[in-house]
Amino acid sequence: MMTRSQIQQRVLPILLCAMAASAHAQSLGEVELESGYVWVGRADVRIPGDEGTRVSLTSDLDADETAYVRGRLTWHPAPRHAILLTLSPLQAEATGELPRDTRFVDTDFPAGEHVKATYRFNNYRLTYRYQVWNTERFRAHLGGTLFVRDAKVSLASATLRDSDSDLGLVPLVHFRLAFHLHPRMALVMDGDALAAPQGRAIDVLCALQYEVRDALNIGLGYRILEGGADNDNVYTFALFHHAAATLTWRF
Repeated sequence: MMTRSQIQQRVLPILLCAMAASAHAQSLGEVELESGYVWVGRADVRIPGDEGTRVSLTSDLDADETAYVRGRLTWHPAPRHAILLTLSPLQAEATGELPRDTRFVDTDFPAGEHVKATYRFNNYRLTYRYQVWNTERFRAHLGGTLFVRDAKVSLASATLRDSDSDLGLVPLVHFRLAFHLHPRMALVMDGDALAAPQGRAIDVLCALQYEVRDALNIGLGYRILEGGADNDNVYTFALFHHAAATLTWRF
C-alpha cells in the first residue's frame, strides 16, 4: 500500500497537468494580428449602375500592390462559444489614362484623361460562433457575422473629381475548420461568406498555423476577399488576393 507521501508525489503532477490543460482549453480569448501583401485581381465599377461607364482598375488602369493589416479580438464566454470583433481596413489605388469617355457618378471624364482611382473597402464585423465538432484531429465551428461595410470609390484627374460612398450592414455565414497535422500544427480555413441575387461577399483565409508555445501561434497562408453588387445605383465587383502572416496570442 502506498503512503500518503507517495500518493501525493504521483497524483499531484497529474492534477497540475490536468489543471493546466483545462486552463489552456478554456482560455478567455485571443488577440490576432494579420499582415502581409495584397494585390488586386479584379476591381470593376460602374456608377450609376444603369447609366454609368464601366471602369476596370486592372484592365483600364494600372492597380498598385500594397501592404495591409487587420486585427481580431475573440472572447470565449463559455468553452464552446465565441464572440469575435474584426477590424479590416483596405484600400486599393490605380492610375492611368481612360480608354474611353467615362460617365462616373455625376461627372464626365474624357477619353485619354490621366486619372487616379481609389477603391476603399473598410469593414468591421461582429461574429458569434459555436463549436459543432471537436476531436483530437479535427475541429469545426459555425456561426453568423454582422458585416459593416464602409466603402468608397473615387475617380480624380487634374481638373475633375467625383466619388460615391456606401455604408451598409450585411449578414454573413461564418465558419472555421481546423485539421491538426501535429499537436502543435494545424491547417485552418476561417471565413465569412454569403451569396444572394443582389450580390455576394466572400472573405476566407487558408493558413498553416504553428503553436510556438502554449499561448502563442504563428501562421502563413492565403486570403481571398471577393464580392460586389449589381443594381440600378451601383455596379461594383472586386477580387483581392492576400499573402498573409498571422500572430495569435491566447489569454
